[in-house]
Amino acid sequence: MKFFLSLLFSCLFGQLAVAQTVPAKSTPVTKPTKPITPAAVDSLQVEYVRTQPDAELWLQPGDRLQVRVKARTGLKVSLWNQHPLQELPAAQNKGQAGLYVGNYVIQPGDKLANLNVPVLVDDTTDVYPYTVFSTSSKVTLLNPAQALYGFTQSKNAYMNYGLGEDRLGGAKMGFLDSLVRVQINGKVGRDYRIRLSNTLNAYIPVQQVRLEATPSTYTGESLTSSWSVSGDSARGKYDYVRVAVGQRLPYTSYMDVDPARIIVDIYGAVSNTNWMTLHRTLREVKNVQYQQIASDVYRVIIDLKHPQAWGYSVGYQGTSLVVKVKRQPPKLKLKHLTIAIDAGHGGTSTGATGKTGIPEKDITLKISLLLQKELQKKGATVLMTRTTDSTFDTSERVRMLKKTLPDLLVSIHVNSAGRPEVKGTSTYYRHLAFRPLSQALYEEVLKLDLKEFGNIGGFNFALNAPTEFPNALVETAFASNPEDEQRLINPQFQEDMAKQIRKGVERFLKETRKRK
Repeated sequence: MKFFLSLLFSCLFGQLAVAQTVPAKSTPVTKPTKPITPAAVDSLQVEYVRTQPDAELWLQPGDRLQVRVKARTGLKVSLWNQHPLQELPAAQNKGQAGLYVGNYVIQPGDKLANLNVPVLVDDTTDVYPYTVFSTSSKVTLLNPAQALYGFTQSKNAYMNYGLGEDRLGGAKMGFLDSLVRVQINGKVGRDYRIRLSNTLNAYIPVQQVRLEATPSTYTGESLTSSWSVSGDSARGKYDYVRVAVGQRLPYTSYMDVDPARIIVDIYGAVSNTNWMTLHRTLREVKNVQYQQIASDVYRVIIDLKHPQAWGYSVGYQGTSLVVKVKRQPPKLKLKHLTIAIDAGHGGTSTGATGKTGIPEKDITLKISLLLQKELQKKGATVLMTRTTDSTFDTSERVRMLKKTLPDLLVSIHVNSAGRPEVKGTSTYYRHLAFRPLSQALYEEVLKLDLKEFGNIGGFNFALNAPTEFPNALVETAFASNPEDEQRLINPQFQEDMAKQIRKGVERFLKETRKRK
Protein backbone atom coordinates (compact mmCIF):
# COMPACT_ATOMS: atom_id res chain seq x y z
CA MET A 1 0.00 0.00 0.00
CA LYS A 2 1.44 3.35 -1.08
CA PHE A 3 0.29 5.53 1.77
CA PHE A 4 -1.95 5.88 4.76
CA LEU A 5 -5.31 7.47 3.87
CA SER A 6 -4.99 10.17 6.49
CA LEU A 7 -1.55 11.09 5.22
CA LEU A 8 -2.91 11.32 1.65
CA PHE A 9 -5.55 13.89 2.52
CA SER A 10 -3.14 15.99 4.55
CA CYS A 11 -0.87 16.12 1.50
CA LEU A 12 -3.63 16.75 -1.00
CA PHE A 13 -5.20 19.72 0.67
CA GLY A 14 -2.08 21.34 2.04
CA GLN A 15 -0.23 22.86 -0.90
CA LEU A 16 -2.15 22.13 -4.08
CA ALA A 17 -0.65 24.82 -6.29
CA VAL A 18 2.60 22.87 -6.83
CA ALA A 19 3.47 19.23 -7.48
CA GLN A 20 3.87 17.23 -4.24
CA THR A 21 4.74 13.67 -3.27
CA VAL A 22 3.35 10.99 -0.99
CA PRO A 23 5.10 7.78 0.08
CA ALA A 24 5.74 5.02 -2.46
CA LYS A 25 3.54 1.95 -2.32
CA SER A 26 6.19 -0.34 -0.86
CA THR A 27 7.04 2.09 1.93
CA PRO A 28 4.00 3.15 4.00
CA VAL A 29 5.87 5.72 6.07
CA THR A 30 5.76 9.49 6.35
CA LYS A 31 8.91 10.06 4.24
CA PRO A 32 9.91 8.42 0.94
CA THR A 33 12.97 6.13 1.02
CA LYS A 34 14.39 7.84 -2.09
CA PRO A 35 14.08 11.63 -2.32
CA ILE A 36 12.00 12.91 -5.22
CA THR A 37 14.02 15.03 -7.64
CA PRO A 38 13.04 17.66 -10.24
CA ALA A 39 14.28 15.27 -12.88
CA ALA A 40 11.88 12.60 -11.62
CA VAL A 41 8.97 15.02 -11.83
CA ASP A 42 10.07 16.12 -15.30
CA SER A 43 10.22 12.49 -16.40
CA LEU A 44 6.45 12.29 -16.02
CA GLN A 45 6.17 14.90 -18.78
CA VAL A 46 2.93 16.35 -17.38
CA GLU A 47 1.83 19.08 -19.81
CA TYR A 48 -1.48 19.93 -18.16
CA VAL A 49 -4.05 18.81 -15.60
CA ARG A 50 -7.51 20.19 -16.42
CA THR A 51 -11.13 19.87 -15.62
CA GLN A 52 -13.40 19.61 -18.62
CA PRO A 53 -14.45 22.31 -19.26
CA ASP A 54 -11.36 24.10 -17.97
CA ALA A 55 -13.19 26.67 -15.83
CA GLU A 56 -14.33 27.27 -12.27
CA LEU A 57 -16.95 24.63 -11.44
CA TRP A 58 -19.71 24.36 -8.87
CA LEU A 59 -21.03 20.81 -8.76
CA GLN A 60 -23.47 18.84 -6.66
CA PRO A 61 -24.02 15.12 -6.02
CA GLY A 62 -24.92 13.34 -9.23
CA ASP A 63 -22.90 15.70 -11.43
CA ARG A 64 -19.92 14.41 -13.38
CA LEU A 65 -16.46 15.76 -12.72
CA GLN A 66 -14.40 15.31 -15.89
CA VAL A 67 -10.62 15.55 -15.69
CA ARG A 68 -7.96 15.32 -18.41
CA VAL A 69 -4.22 14.90 -17.95
CA LYS A 70 -1.62 15.08 -20.73
CA ALA A 71 1.60 13.34 -19.72
CA ARG A 72 4.01 10.56 -20.63
CA THR A 73 2.40 7.35 -21.77
CA GLY A 74 2.25 4.29 -19.48
CA LEU A 75 1.54 6.09 -16.20
CA LYS A 76 -1.02 5.38 -13.51
CA VAL A 77 -3.23 8.44 -12.98
CA SER A 78 -6.09 8.87 -10.51
CA LEU A 79 -8.12 11.50 -8.65
CA TRP A 80 -7.62 12.30 -4.98
CA ASN A 81 -9.92 9.41 -4.02
CA GLN A 82 -8.07 6.91 -6.25
CA HIS A 83 -10.76 7.02 -8.94
CA PRO A 84 -8.72 6.04 -12.03
CA LEU A 85 -8.17 8.01 -15.21
CA GLN A 86 -7.81 5.85 -18.31
CA GLU A 87 -5.21 6.49 -21.00
CA LEU A 88 -6.88 6.87 -24.37
CA PRO A 89 -5.48 4.88 -27.27
CA ALA A 90 -3.47 7.15 -29.54
CA ALA A 91 -5.93 6.43 -32.37
CA GLN A 92 -8.68 8.17 -30.35
CA ASN A 93 -6.53 11.28 -29.76
CA LYS A 94 -5.31 12.22 -33.24
CA GLY A 95 -2.42 9.80 -32.99
CA GLN A 96 -1.05 11.22 -29.73
CA ALA A 97 -0.47 8.95 -26.74
CA GLY A 98 -0.48 10.05 -23.12
CA LEU A 99 -3.95 11.56 -22.75
CA TYR A 100 -5.65 10.36 -19.56
CA VAL A 101 -9.36 10.98 -19.07
CA GLY A 102 -11.73 10.30 -16.21
CA ASN A 103 -15.36 10.86 -15.31
CA TYR A 104 -16.28 10.79 -11.66
CA VAL A 105 -19.84 11.09 -10.38
CA ILE A 106 -19.89 13.36 -7.34
CA GLN A 107 -21.10 11.54 -4.22
CA PRO A 108 -23.01 13.06 -1.24
CA GLY A 109 -20.05 12.62 1.08
CA ASP A 110 -17.50 14.33 -1.18
CA LYS A 111 -16.15 17.67 -0.03
CA LEU A 112 -14.31 20.28 -2.05
CA ALA A 113 -14.55 23.97 -1.28
CA ASN A 114 -13.03 26.22 -3.94
CA LEU A 115 -10.03 23.95 -4.35
CA ASN A 116 -7.89 22.85 -7.27
CA VAL A 117 -8.67 19.15 -7.69
CA PRO A 118 -5.73 16.91 -6.66
CA VAL A 119 -4.61 14.36 -9.25
CA LEU A 120 -2.12 11.57 -8.45
CA VAL A 121 0.44 10.62 -11.10
CA ASP A 122 2.54 7.47 -10.61
CA ASP A 123 5.27 6.04 -12.85
CA THR A 124 4.12 2.53 -11.72
CA THR A 125 7.52 1.69 -10.23
CA ASP A 126 8.63 1.54 -6.62
CA VAL A 127 11.56 3.85 -7.28
CA TYR A 128 9.68 7.10 -6.76
CA PRO A 129 6.48 7.90 -4.87
CA TYR A 130 3.31 9.42 -6.20
CA THR A 131 3.45 12.96 -7.46
CA VAL A 132 0.42 15.11 -6.73
CA PHE A 133 -0.63 17.69 -9.31
CA SER A 134 -3.73 19.85 -9.27
CA THR A 135 -6.14 21.14 -11.87
CA SER A 136 -5.65 24.65 -13.19
CA SER A 137 -9.23 25.62 -12.22
CA LYS A 138 -11.04 25.31 -8.90
CA VAL A 139 -14.03 23.18 -7.94
CA THR A 140 -16.66 23.67 -5.24
CA LEU A 141 -19.18 21.02 -4.26
CA LEU A 142 -22.58 22.46 -3.32
CA ASN A 143 -24.73 21.16 -0.50
CA PRO A 144 -28.16 20.26 -1.95
CA ALA A 145 -29.67 20.62 1.53
CA GLN A 146 -28.88 24.36 1.44
CA ALA A 147 -30.46 25.66 -1.75
CA LEU A 148 -28.75 28.69 -3.29
CA TYR A 149 -30.93 31.40 -4.89
CA GLY A 150 -30.37 34.60 -6.78
CA PHE A 151 -32.33 37.34 -8.59
CA THR A 152 -32.03 38.44 -12.21
CA GLN A 153 -30.65 41.97 -12.49
CA SER A 154 -32.03 43.16 -15.83
CA LYS A 155 -35.19 42.97 -17.94
CA ASN A 156 -33.37 41.02 -20.64
CA ALA A 157 -31.52 38.36 -18.67
CA TYR A 158 -31.13 35.48 -21.10
CA MET A 159 -30.98 31.76 -20.54
CA ASN A 160 -29.07 29.27 -22.70
CA TYR A 161 -29.90 25.61 -23.19
CA GLY A 162 -26.29 24.57 -22.75
CA LEU A 163 -22.68 25.71 -22.87
CA GLY A 164 -22.09 25.34 -26.59
CA GLU A 165 -20.98 28.44 -28.44
CA ASP A 166 -20.33 29.63 -31.96
CA ARG A 167 -20.02 33.09 -33.48
CA LEU A 168 -23.69 33.74 -32.62
CA GLY A 169 -23.32 32.68 -28.98
CA GLY A 170 -25.01 29.83 -27.12
CA ALA A 171 -28.46 28.60 -28.14
CA LYS A 172 -30.96 30.83 -26.34
CA MET A 173 -33.80 29.32 -24.32
CA GLY A 174 -35.46 32.65 -23.59
CA PHE A 175 -35.33 35.90 -21.65
CA LEU A 176 -36.40 36.74 -18.10
CA ASP A 177 -37.72 39.90 -16.47
CA SER A 178 -35.80 41.56 -13.65
CA LEU A 179 -35.98 40.29 -10.05
CA VAL A 180 -36.97 36.79 -11.09
CA ARG A 181 -35.85 34.37 -8.38
CA VAL A 182 -33.79 31.45 -9.69
CA GLN A 183 -32.31 28.44 -7.92
CA ILE A 184 -28.61 27.94 -8.65
CA ASN A 185 -27.43 24.34 -8.70
CA GLY A 186 -24.10 24.73 -10.44
CA LYS A 187 -21.60 26.98 -12.14
CA VAL A 188 -19.35 26.63 -15.17
CA GLY A 189 -16.94 29.51 -15.61
CA ARG A 190 -18.96 32.66 -16.30
CA ASP A 191 -22.35 30.93 -16.22
CA TYR A 192 -24.57 29.75 -13.42
CA ARG A 193 -26.58 26.61 -13.96
CA ILE A 194 -30.13 27.20 -12.75
CA ARG A 195 -32.80 24.66 -11.93
CA LEU A 196 -36.06 25.30 -13.74
CA SER A 197 -37.81 22.03 -12.94
CA ASN A 198 -37.09 18.49 -11.80
CA THR A 199 -36.07 17.62 -15.37
CA LEU A 200 -34.77 20.88 -16.83
CA ASN A 201 -31.78 23.13 -16.19
CA ALA A 202 -30.60 26.26 -17.99
CA TYR A 203 -27.49 28.44 -17.98
CA ILE A 204 -27.42 32.18 -17.28
CA PRO A 205 -24.44 34.57 -17.21
CA VAL A 206 -23.09 35.25 -13.73
CA GLN A 207 -23.25 39.02 -14.22
CA GLN A 208 -27.01 38.81 -14.79
CA VAL A 209 -27.74 37.31 -11.35
CA ARG A 210 -27.37 38.76 -7.87
CA LEU A 211 -26.98 36.05 -5.24
CA GLU A 212 -29.11 36.16 -2.09
CA ALA A 213 -27.07 37.47 0.80
CA THR A 214 -27.80 34.49 3.04
CA PRO A 215 -29.06 30.94 2.38
CA SER A 216 -32.85 30.85 2.41
CA THR A 217 -35.39 28.22 3.36
CA TYR A 218 -37.98 30.02 1.21
CA THR A 219 -38.38 27.68 -1.76
CA GLY A 220 -38.75 28.69 -5.38
CA GLU A 221 -42.27 27.29 -5.58
CA SER A 222 -45.64 29.01 -5.41
CA LEU A 223 -49.39 28.48 -5.85
CA THR A 224 -51.12 30.26 -8.70
CA SER A 225 -54.37 32.15 -8.23
CA SER A 226 -57.01 33.70 -10.49
CA TRP A 227 -56.48 35.15 -13.96
CA SER A 228 -57.62 38.40 -15.53
CA VAL A 229 -57.74 38.60 -19.34
CA SER A 230 -58.52 41.98 -20.89
CA GLY A 231 -57.62 44.36 -23.70
CA ASP A 232 -56.92 47.97 -24.51
CA SER A 233 -59.65 50.20 -25.86
CA ALA A 234 -60.89 49.47 -29.38
CA ARG A 235 -58.08 51.55 -30.91
CA GLY A 236 -55.40 50.07 -28.67
CA LYS A 237 -52.78 47.57 -29.79
CA TYR A 238 -52.68 44.95 -27.04
CA ASP A 239 -54.53 42.32 -25.06
CA TYR A 240 -53.26 41.21 -21.65
CA VAL A 241 -53.27 37.89 -19.82
CA ARG A 242 -52.51 38.33 -16.11
CA VAL A 243 -51.76 35.28 -13.95
CA ALA A 244 -51.33 35.70 -10.19
CA VAL A 245 -48.31 33.58 -9.32
CA GLY A 246 -47.27 34.63 -5.79
CA GLN A 247 -43.60 35.26 -6.56
CA ARG A 248 -41.51 36.08 -9.60
CA LEU A 249 -40.75 32.61 -10.91
CA PRO A 250 -38.71 31.77 -14.04
CA TYR A 251 -40.52 30.99 -17.28
CA THR A 252 -40.06 30.15 -20.94
CA SER A 253 -42.38 30.86 -23.85
CA TYR A 254 -42.91 30.22 -27.54
CA MET A 255 -45.43 30.68 -30.34
CA ASP A 256 -47.17 27.72 -31.93
CA VAL A 257 -48.91 27.54 -35.31
CA ASP A 258 -51.98 25.71 -36.63
CA PRO A 259 -53.62 26.71 -34.37
CA ALA A 260 -51.94 30.03 -33.57
CA ARG A 261 -51.06 30.02 -29.87
CA ILE A 262 -48.74 31.52 -27.31
CA ILE A 263 -47.41 29.04 -24.75
CA VAL A 264 -45.81 30.10 -21.45
CA ASP A 265 -44.36 27.58 -18.99
CA ILE A 266 -43.92 28.84 -15.41
CA TYR A 267 -41.39 26.83 -13.38
CA GLY A 268 -42.08 26.17 -9.72
CA ALA A 269 -45.78 27.11 -10.07
CA VAL A 270 -48.54 24.76 -8.89
CA SER A 271 -52.13 25.33 -9.88
CA ASN A 272 -54.51 26.84 -7.41
CA THR A 273 -56.42 28.62 -10.18
CA ASN A 274 -60.15 28.39 -9.66
CA TRP A 275 -61.34 30.89 -12.27
CA MET A 276 -60.21 33.01 -15.22
CA THR A 277 -62.07 36.24 -16.02
CA LEU A 278 -62.22 37.22 -19.71
CA HIS A 279 -63.39 40.71 -20.67
CA ARG A 280 -65.22 41.95 -23.75
CA THR A 281 -62.35 44.29 -24.60
CA LEU A 282 -60.34 41.37 -26.05
CA ARG A 283 -59.50 41.63 -29.75
CA GLU A 284 -56.72 39.10 -30.36
CA VAL A 285 -56.98 36.61 -27.50
CA LYS A 286 -59.59 34.02 -28.36
CA ASN A 287 -59.37 31.57 -25.45
CA VAL A 288 -57.11 30.86 -22.48
CA GLN A 289 -56.49 27.71 -20.50
CA TYR A 290 -53.85 26.13 -18.31
CA GLN A 291 -52.30 22.70 -17.75
CA GLN A 292 -50.18 21.36 -14.91
CA ILE A 293 -47.84 19.52 -17.28
CA ALA A 294 -45.50 18.45 -14.45
CA SER A 295 -45.56 18.68 -10.68
CA ASP A 296 -43.52 21.88 -10.87
CA VAL A 297 -44.42 23.25 -14.33
CA TYR A 298 -47.60 25.29 -14.92
CA ARG A 299 -48.47 25.94 -18.57
CA VAL A 300 -50.41 28.98 -19.80
CA ILE A 301 -52.07 28.49 -23.21
CA ILE A 302 -53.35 31.50 -25.15
CA ASP A 303 -55.33 30.85 -28.35
CA LEU A 304 -55.24 33.67 -30.92
CA LYS A 305 -58.06 34.81 -33.21
CA HIS A 306 -55.86 35.29 -36.27
CA PRO A 307 -53.63 32.62 -37.87
CA GLN A 308 -50.69 35.05 -38.01
CA ALA A 309 -49.20 36.01 -34.65
CA TRP A 310 -48.02 39.62 -34.45
CA GLY A 311 -45.93 39.28 -31.33
CA TYR A 312 -46.03 39.24 -27.55
CA SER A 313 -43.91 39.90 -24.49
CA VAL A 314 -43.79 38.31 -21.03
CA GLY A 315 -42.95 40.06 -17.77
CA TYR A 316 -44.05 40.69 -14.21
CA GLN A 317 -46.20 43.33 -12.61
CA GLY A 318 -45.53 42.71 -8.94
CA THR A 319 -45.95 38.96 -8.57
CA SER A 320 -48.42 38.59 -11.43
CA LEU A 321 -47.08 37.26 -14.70
CA VAL A 322 -48.37 39.37 -17.60
CA VAL A 323 -48.41 38.22 -21.23
CA LYS A 324 -48.83 41.26 -23.49
CA VAL A 325 -50.31 40.10 -26.81
CA LYS A 326 -49.97 42.29 -29.93
CA ARG A 327 -53.18 42.62 -31.91
CA GLN A 328 -53.13 42.17 -35.66
CA PRO A 329 -53.03 45.65 -37.25
CA PRO A 330 -56.53 46.56 -38.47
CA LYS A 331 -55.24 47.58 -41.91
CA LEU A 332 -52.53 45.45 -43.47
CA LYS A 333 -51.18 48.04 -45.90
CA LEU A 334 -47.76 49.65 -45.80
CA LYS A 335 -49.22 53.13 -45.35
CA HIS A 336 -50.73 52.06 -42.03
CA LEU A 337 -47.64 50.33 -40.62
CA THR A 338 -44.26 51.07 -39.04
CA ILE A 339 -41.48 49.03 -40.60
CA ALA A 340 -38.04 48.76 -38.98
CA ILE A 341 -34.98 48.33 -41.18
CA ASP A 342 -31.69 47.13 -39.73
CA ALA A 343 -28.59 47.78 -41.81
CA GLY A 344 -26.23 45.04 -40.64
CA HIS A 345 -22.92 45.93 -38.98
CA GLY A 346 -21.51 49.47 -39.13
CA GLY A 347 -18.66 51.50 -37.70
CA THR A 348 -16.01 49.23 -36.19
CA SER A 349 -18.05 46.16 -37.16
CA THR A 350 -17.20 45.85 -40.85
CA GLY A 351 -18.82 42.50 -41.54
CA ALA A 352 -17.88 40.32 -44.50
CA THR A 353 -15.41 41.52 -47.13
CA GLY A 354 -14.75 40.06 -50.58
CA LYS A 355 -11.87 40.49 -53.02
CA THR A 356 -12.86 44.08 -53.83
CA GLY A 357 -12.34 45.06 -50.20
CA ILE A 358 -15.73 46.76 -49.98
CA PRO A 359 -17.08 45.88 -46.51
CA GLU A 360 -20.49 44.45 -45.78
CA LYS A 361 -21.39 47.45 -43.62
CA ASP A 362 -21.27 49.76 -46.67
CA ILE A 363 -23.40 47.50 -48.85
CA THR A 364 -26.07 46.89 -46.22
CA LEU A 365 -26.36 50.61 -45.50
CA LYS A 366 -26.83 51.47 -49.17
CA ILE A 367 -29.52 48.81 -49.63
CA SER A 368 -31.23 49.83 -46.38
CA LEU A 369 -31.40 53.51 -47.36
CA LEU A 370 -32.84 52.53 -50.74
CA LEU A 371 -35.37 50.27 -48.99
CA GLN A 372 -36.32 53.16 -46.72
CA LYS A 373 -37.22 55.24 -49.79
CA GLU A 374 -39.14 52.32 -51.33
CA LEU A 375 -41.27 51.90 -48.22
CA GLN A 376 -41.81 55.61 -47.68
CA LYS A 377 -43.03 55.97 -51.26
CA LYS A 378 -45.76 53.48 -50.30
CA GLY A 379 -46.65 55.55 -47.23
CA ALA A 380 -45.00 53.42 -44.56
CA THR A 381 -43.45 54.88 -41.43
CA VAL A 382 -39.85 53.67 -41.41
CA LEU A 383 -37.62 53.18 -38.39
CA MET A 384 -33.89 52.79 -39.12
CA THR A 385 -31.40 51.27 -36.66
CA ARG A 386 -28.68 53.31 -38.39
CA THR A 387 -28.46 55.77 -41.29
CA THR A 388 -24.69 56.41 -41.16
CA ASP A 389 -21.50 54.40 -40.78
CA SER A 390 -21.83 54.23 -37.01
CA THR A 391 -21.02 51.59 -34.43
CA PHE A 392 -24.24 50.25 -32.95
CA ASP A 393 -24.01 47.02 -30.96
CA THR A 394 -26.66 44.37 -31.67
CA SER A 395 -27.82 44.37 -28.04
CA GLU A 396 -28.36 48.14 -28.27
CA ARG A 397 -30.33 47.66 -31.47
CA VAL A 398 -32.53 45.08 -29.80
CA ARG A 399 -33.18 47.38 -26.84
CA MET A 400 -34.09 50.23 -29.19
CA LEU A 401 -36.47 48.03 -31.19
CA LYS A 402 -38.15 46.66 -28.07
CA LYS A 403 -38.70 50.23 -26.92
CA THR A 404 -40.08 51.56 -30.22
CA LEU A 405 -42.04 48.36 -31.10
CA PRO A 406 -42.38 48.47 -34.90
CA ASP A 407 -45.01 46.37 -36.66
CA LEU A 408 -42.26 44.26 -38.23
CA LEU A 409 -38.49 44.21 -38.77
CA VAL A 410 -36.25 43.37 -41.73
CA SER A 411 -32.51 43.02 -41.06
CA ILE A 412 -30.21 43.23 -44.10
CA HIS A 413 -26.85 41.46 -44.32
CA VAL A 414 -24.25 40.10 -46.75
CA ASN A 415 -23.20 36.47 -46.46
CA SER A 416 -19.75 34.89 -46.59
CA ALA A 417 -18.34 31.37 -46.79
CA GLY A 418 -14.95 29.67 -46.62
CA ARG A 419 -15.39 28.31 -50.14
CA PRO A 420 -15.64 30.89 -52.96
CA GLU A 421 -17.96 28.72 -55.04
CA VAL A 422 -20.76 29.06 -52.46
CA LYS A 423 -23.26 31.65 -53.65
CA GLY A 424 -26.90 32.69 -53.51
CA THR A 425 -29.46 34.39 -51.32
CA SER A 426 -31.22 33.31 -48.15
CA THR A 427 -33.60 34.48 -45.45
CA TYR A 428 -33.65 33.60 -41.76
CA TYR A 429 -36.15 33.40 -38.91
CA ARG A 430 -35.98 32.28 -35.30
CA HIS A 431 -39.62 31.82 -34.33
CA LEU A 432 -41.81 29.50 -36.37
CA ALA A 433 -44.75 31.92 -36.25
CA PHE A 434 -42.62 34.51 -38.08
CA ARG A 435 -41.56 32.18 -40.88
CA PRO A 436 -44.22 33.51 -43.32
CA LEU A 437 -42.44 36.89 -43.41
CA SER A 438 -39.08 35.26 -44.19
CA GLN A 439 -40.70 33.06 -46.86
CA ALA A 440 -42.34 36.02 -48.61
CA LEU A 441 -39.04 37.91 -48.65
CA TYR A 442 -37.23 34.84 -49.98
CA GLU A 443 -39.65 34.33 -52.87
CA GLU A 444 -39.27 37.93 -53.97
CA VAL A 445 -35.47 38.26 -53.77
CA LEU A 446 -35.09 35.02 -55.73
CA LYS A 447 -36.63 36.87 -58.67
CA LEU A 448 -33.29 38.67 -59.01
CA ASP A 449 -31.96 35.44 -60.53
CA LEU A 450 -29.90 34.58 -57.45
CA LYS A 451 -29.12 30.99 -56.55
CA GLU A 452 -31.18 29.45 -53.76
CA PHE A 453 -29.30 29.09 -50.50
CA GLY A 454 -32.40 28.47 -48.39
CA ASN A 455 -35.05 29.71 -45.99
CA ILE A 456 -33.40 28.95 -42.66
CA GLY A 457 -35.17 28.60 -39.31
CA GLY A 458 -34.21 28.51 -35.65
CA PHE A 459 -31.59 31.18 -36.38
CA ASN A 460 -29.81 32.16 -33.19
CA PHE A 461 -29.19 35.80 -34.10
CA ALA A 462 -29.91 38.64 -31.67
CA LEU A 463 -32.21 40.54 -34.04
CA ASN A 464 -34.25 37.40 -34.72
CA ALA A 465 -34.73 36.78 -30.99
CA PRO A 466 -37.47 39.34 -30.15
CA THR A 467 -40.98 37.93 -29.88
CA GLU A 468 -42.57 41.40 -29.82
CA PHE A 469 -42.91 41.76 -33.61
CA PRO A 470 -42.49 39.63 -36.76
CA ASN A 471 -38.89 39.76 -37.93
CA ALA A 472 -36.67 38.25 -40.59
CA LEU A 473 -33.09 38.57 -41.78
CA VAL A 474 -32.08 38.75 -45.47
CA GLU A 475 -28.61 37.57 -46.47
CA THR A 476 -28.64 39.26 -49.86
CA ALA A 477 -25.74 37.35 -51.48
CA PHE A 478 -22.18 36.14 -50.81
CA ALA A 479 -19.33 38.63 -50.71
CA SER A 480 -16.97 35.64 -50.77
CA ASN A 481 -18.25 34.62 -54.22
CA PRO A 482 -16.74 36.80 -57.00
CA GLU A 483 -19.90 36.79 -59.12
CA ASP A 484 -22.20 37.60 -56.18
CA GLU A 485 -19.83 40.31 -54.97
CA GLN A 486 -19.86 42.09 -58.31
CA ARG A 487 -23.63 42.21 -58.13
CA LEU A 488 -23.61 43.42 -54.53
CA ILE A 489 -21.44 46.44 -55.31
CA ASN A 490 -23.49 47.34 -58.40
CA PRO A 491 -25.80 50.34 -57.65
CA GLN A 492 -28.50 48.96 -59.94
CA PHE A 493 -28.51 45.62 -58.14
CA GLN A 494 -28.74 47.43 -54.81
CA GLU A 495 -31.83 49.30 -56.05
CA ASP A 496 -33.34 46.07 -57.37
CA MET A 497 -32.68 44.29 -54.06
CA ALA A 498 -34.37 47.08 -52.09
CA LYS A 499 -37.37 46.94 -54.41
CA GLN A 500 -37.71 43.14 -54.07
CA ILE A 501 -37.47 43.32 -50.27
CA ARG A 502 -40.27 45.91 -50.30
CA LYS A 503 -42.29 43.58 -52.52
CA GLY A 504 -41.58 40.76 -50.08
CA VAL A 505 -43.06 42.77 -47.20
CA GLU A 506 -46.12 43.55 -49.34
CA ARG A 507 -46.43 39.88 -50.27
CA PHE A 508 -46.40 38.93 -46.60
CA LEU A 509 -49.17 41.45 -45.85
CA LYS A 510 -51.25 40.25 -48.80
CA GLU A 511 -50.91 36.60 -47.83
CA THR A 512 -51.75 37.45 -44.22
CA ARG A 513 -54.95 39.18 -45.34
CA LYS A 514 -55.95 36.00 -47.19
CA ARG A 515 -55.43 33.78 -44.16
CA LYS A 516 -58.61 33.62 -42.13
